[in-house]
Amino acid sequence: MPRILLIDDDQHLGAPLASYFARFDLLLDSAGTPSEGLSKLRAERYDAAILDVMLPEMDGFALCREIRRESDIPIVMLTARGDVMDRVVGLELGADDYLPKPFEPRELVARVQTILRRQRAPAAAPPAPQLKLFDGLAIDLDRREVQRLGEKVELTSTEFELLALLADPPGRVRSRDEILNHLRGHEAELYTRAVDIVVSRLRKKLEPLDCIKTLRNAGYALAVGRGDAAS
Repeated sequence: MPRILLIDDDQHLGAPLASYFARFDLLLDSAGTPSEGLSKLRAERYDAAILDVMLPEMDGFALCREIRRESDIPIVMLTARGDVMDRVVGLELGADDYLPKPFEPRELVARVQTILRRQRAPAAAPPAPQLKLFDGLAIDLDRREVQRLGEKVELTSTEFELLALLADPPGRVRSRDEILNHLRGHEAELYTRAVDIVVSRLRKKLEPLDCIKTLRNAGYALAVGRGDAAS
């Protein structure tokens, strides 16, 4: 059963939310402070984390940054309703998704289920090369690992899925809406600025390779030559 950690100082939220998550075979654990949450993440295995923005000790953004220094665990941020900047900042820091407060528990479960599905290779995936080799770039779809110029690059789940999409096939232009639908599912709210943020993060991690090209009014494409082999 997937284990999720909720870090939120609302003492009345954890228990009823845990009962609701259990209906979907998800085990929800809670921490009331960032320090408690970090301790649990370091001591136990979790499949995803849910962070409130408004927290004691440090806000959710600082906590997200701290978690990203140590882990690529999927992160959902709980933000103030209508505050676009909260969403932008959270995504820039490495969050995988966001949900405005107040929220419907079913939507939160759906967001968590979506990022958990992205963490696992689909059982009925169509046959495709599991190792994609390009000039200076290697993408291992089985291990979900990326090497840039022979050096391993740490990517979040969202960043890896974006790169894998752009590499299949390389050179194909993907629109922002197409990318967002692929990353979050068609039920998610379209928020094209989020795509630009994830692309920017991915570009920085792939430097000095300059392989993600922007096509004005069209979208993004992976522009990189094939390596000597692909299997």
